[in-house]
Amino acid sequence: MNKKLFGFSTKTLVGTALGAALFTVLFMYVKIPTGIPETQIQSAYGIGGFFAAMFGPIAGLLIAFIGHALSDIVQYGSAWWSWVIASGVAGFIMGLVYPKLKVEEGIFTGKDVLVYNVCQIIANAFAWIVVAPVLDIVVYSEPVELVFTQGVVAAATNAVSAGVIGTVLLLLYSKTRAKKGSLTKE
Repeated sequence: MNKKLFGFSTKTLVGTALGAALFTVLFMYVKIPTGIPETQIQSAYGIGGFFAAMFGPIAGLLIAFIGHALSDIVQYGSAWWSWVIASGVAGFIMGLVYPKLKVEEGIFTGKDVLVYNVCQIIANAFAWIVVAPVLDIVVYSEPVELVFTQGVVAAATNAVSAGVIGTVLLLLYSKTRAKKGSLTKE
């Protein structure tokens, strides 16, 4: 099966809508405080990583961007756009792993776990240590020390969430798929 990195099918659209809805709910209700202001361990990034790996970078971007924006708007009345954009960037980069994985074919090996996790760690580091703090400083004139502390904590906690939850979901989902050639004619 030849996967197009930036393809967007009906299946991808449905996956994106479901992913964004789950991301929104998890982002609002399933989080653990870290002690750093406005920075929590978010289970939503595990779901976002799973859907990005399953549907690609455009879906990953839309799931995280829409989910984070809706959550902020519902909870606070407006979105904190620097972090919403960073979420979208993280989702996009995580989705770049999509053509390398064969989860739909029932294959998710140790090498695949490594590839997925290297990609999501890079995505979270870039989004939260570079994009979010720089936009916080430029757009909101936030204090440099605070935003980089928040960014490092967010990068670490989101990488753990995407690593643990995303990996487990990809592994479990791959087990539900029939491997090519696994069915034999009697």
